[in-house]
Amino acid sequence: MSAKYELTQETIIFYGIVLHRIRALKDFGIVCAGDLGGYIQSENNLSQEGSCWVFNNAQVYDEALVFGAALIYGNARVFDNARVFDNARVFENAQVSGNALVFDNALVYGEARVSGSGMIFENALVYGKAQISGNAQVSGNALVFDRSQVSGEARVYGKSWVYGLSQLSGNAQVSGNALISGNAQVSGSVQVSGEAHISGYTKLYDNMIVY
Repeated sequence: MSAKYELTQETIIFYGIVLHRIRALKDFGIVCAGDLGGYIQSENNLSQEGSCWVFNNAQVYDEALVFGAALIYGNARVFDNARVFDNARVFENAQVSGNALVFDNALVYGEARVSGSGMIFENALVYGKAQISGNAQVSGNALVFDRSQVSGEARVYGKSWVYGLSQLSGNAQVSGNALISGNAQVSGSVQVSGEAHISGYTKLYDNMIVY
């Protein structure tokens, strides 16, 4: 299969790493031959197959890889050993790092940060200044936004929302149509599901079940 893009001589140096702007060599997806894209360190960062692409001033470097039909754009950055693939999108000022995975139809945007071994997948949205770290997972049709933090082994799925300044950690699970907002702290092996709404300065911990 012939190459779909090339590295140009237009470069920037970011924390000592030389990044090359890319140029499309043929039409694919929404990209036309001759289009200039964003910046990557090497061809190891962006697959020559599929319709994946890096646009605008977005950057992909270190051992990070974008493949499938994934799109990185705006001022987004994907680095370390992160992977973004399938139909996932990372854009605006979002960052995906560590060993994080973003895939399926997931969107990460705004100033959101996904790090560690975090996983964002299915139709999940992570945006605003939300932070996903550790081994946390956000999936289903879940939304995590504002300044909320999801860490440890926490799981957010179903149609649940986590927002405000709320914090999830430990083995906490939020599912169904549950809402976690305000300054709520959910930790340990807590399960929040159904139509539950946890807000304010509420603290849930140990093995509590709320639905």
